[in-house]
Amino acid sequence: MELDKVMSISGKPGLYELKAQTRGGFVAESMLDGKKITVNLRHNVSLLSEIAIYTYTEEVPLREVFQKIKEKEDGGEAISHKESKNKLEEYFSEVLPEYDEDRVYASDIKKIVQWYNLLVSKGFTDFSKPEENKSDEEE
Repeated sequence: MELDKVMSISGKPGLYELKAQTRGGFVAESMLDGKKITVNLRHNVSLLSEIAIYTYTEEVPLREVFQKIKEKEDGGEAISHKESKNKLEEYFSEVLPEYDEDRVYASDIKKIVQWYNLLVSKGFTDFSKPEENKSDEEE
């Protein structure tokens, strides 16, 4: 599974993996319970590979934030997303010290930590870009 096949669907909990394309949208499988749903063009869908986090100097791709959490936790799960707002913000500032506190809300941090923990629990730990993997194989 690659990060560009993992998505968040607004109004639906957890993350979904893209399984197949249909005429009017696509089929996605929930990473929480394994149920498949049909997603049409009316749903607001965000691919995790397209999400970035604001910092004071640039936007950092979500995959890089996940990689920093992975390094901090030695590949294990992060703190619970149910921790207090202050604990989550403190934790996130350790992971990404330069994040823009005015544009990255506690709810965003909560989602990022929850998504990271869900991905790790499903055995997904490769947050590098797919192009990097392919170039390594060619060499």
